[in-house]
Amino acid sequence: MQPRGKRKLRILIYGINYVPELVSTGKYTGEMAEWLVQQGHEVKVITAPPYYPYWQVQKPYRSWIYCREKIKGVKIYRCPLWIPRRSSGVNRLLHLFSFSLFSFPVLLWCVRGRPDVVITIEPSFFTVVLTAMVSYVCGLKSWLHVQDFELDAALSLGILPNKKWTRRVAPFEQWVMRRFDRVSSISGAMVERLHKKGVHINRSRLFLNWVDTVNIRPVDRSESLRAEWHIPETSQVLLYSGNMGKKQGLEVIPKLAKALINRRPDTLFLMVGDGVVRQELEDMAEKEKLHNIRFMPLQPLEKLVALLATADIHLVLQRRGAADFVMPSKLSAICAAGGMALVTADHGTELFRVVHDNQIGLIVDPESEDTIMEGLLLLLNNSALCQKYKKQARIYAESMLEKEMILRQFESQLLEFLH
Repeated sequence: MQPRGKRKLRILIYGINYVPELVSTGKYTGEMAEWLVQQGHEVKVITAPPYYPYWQVQKPYRSWIYCREKIKGVKIYRCPLWIPRRSSGVNRLLHLFSFSLFSFPVLLWCVRGRPDVVITIEPSFFTVVLTAMVSYVCGLKSWLHVQDFELDAALSLGILPNKKWTRRVAPFEQWVMRRFDRVSSISGAMVERLHKKGVHINRSRLFLNWVDTVNIRPVDRSESLRAEWHIPETSQVLLYSGNMGKKQGLEVIPKLAKALINRRPDTLFLMVGDGVVRQELEDMAEKEKLHNIRFMPLQPLEKLVALLATADIHLVLQRRGAADFVMPSKLSAICAAGGMALVTADHGTELFRVVHDNQIGLIVDPESEDTIMEGLLLLLNNSALCQKYKKQARIYAESMLEKEMILRQFESQLLEFLH
C-alpha cells in the first residue's frame, strides 16, 4: 500500500536483464521493480527474454518474439535479441546491439506515456545511449544505474580485440553519462570512477546491491543439499556458484583440484551455475580425471539457502584488474548466510577494502594458484578463523546490506530528485 501523502511515480526501467534470471543484474532489477510496485508506484520494464547466465533463452520464452507479461504488478515488455553460440568481443557487441535495435521502438512507444523518470541499467552501454538520447529529446528525467563498467572491464580483461578502438569510445561514454540527471553505482570505488568520467558529485549516488537478510540466513548443515546430492558429511565443500564467465578466472580451479586430490582427498570443488567457460572447465576436469570436481546446474531461488549451507568455503573469484569495474553480487548472499568466503582481489581495490575492513572473508591475490592454494589450506586447517569470519559476515550483511533499508533509501532519493 502507498503511504498517505507520498507521491505515486510512473517509472520506466530499461535494461537487458530481468527476472526470472536468478543471478546478477536481472535479479536486482527485478527485486527493485517489484518492491517499487509494493510501495504504490507504477512500474514498466523494457527487457529481453531471460537468457543469463546460460546464454540461451529459457523456456517458455523465445528469442525472436515480442511479448508482454505482468509479474508481481510490474508490466514487462520483452524484446528480441540475438544470442551468440561462441563468445568473443565482436559477438558480445552484436548481441548487445541486437537488443538495443529491437527494443528501441518499444522505448519510443513507452515514453509516449510520459513517465516521471526513465531508469536504465548498465550493462549494456547501447541502452544507456538510447536512454540519454530519448530522455533529452522528450524532456524526461533520467537515471543511470551502473552495475558493471562494461567498456572498462572489456578493455582491462582483453575481451575486445582492439584496445585503441575501445579507448576512442571513452570520451563518448563520458559525454553520454553527463547527460543523465542522476547516475548511481554499487560501490564507493565505482562512484569515484563516475566522478573521473565527468559525472558531477551532486548528480552521483551510491546504490548498493542488497540482500534479503530475513530469508537468506545461516542454517544448520542438515538443511543443506548434501544429502540430496550424495555428498559425504566428511567432505570439505569448496563452492563456486553463479556465472562462469571470462572475468572470474575460473581456469585455476581444475589446477587446484588436481593439486588437492592427494594432499586433501576430503575436498570437493562444487561448481554450480553456467556460462561461457563451463564447458571448457568440464573438459579440463575430464581430461585430468578430476573426481573432486562436480558440476551442477544453477539452482532455483527456493534452494538458495540450502545451497549456501552446503559450502564449507565459498569461492569469490575475479581476474586481476576486474575488482573496481564490477562488484561480485554473490558476496552479499554469502555474508547473509554467514558463509566463509575466500576472495581474490588486488590490494587497494574496493573489493579488497570491503572484505578487509569488515573482516568478512580471507583475501588472496587474483590469478595465483599458489596464493589461492595457501588460502584454502589455511581455512581448511583453522576452524576458529573460519568461525570468526562467518560471524563478521552476518553482522556486515545485517548492518550494511539489508534489502528494505537500501531500497527505502533509493526511493527517498528518487522522490527528492523528482520533487
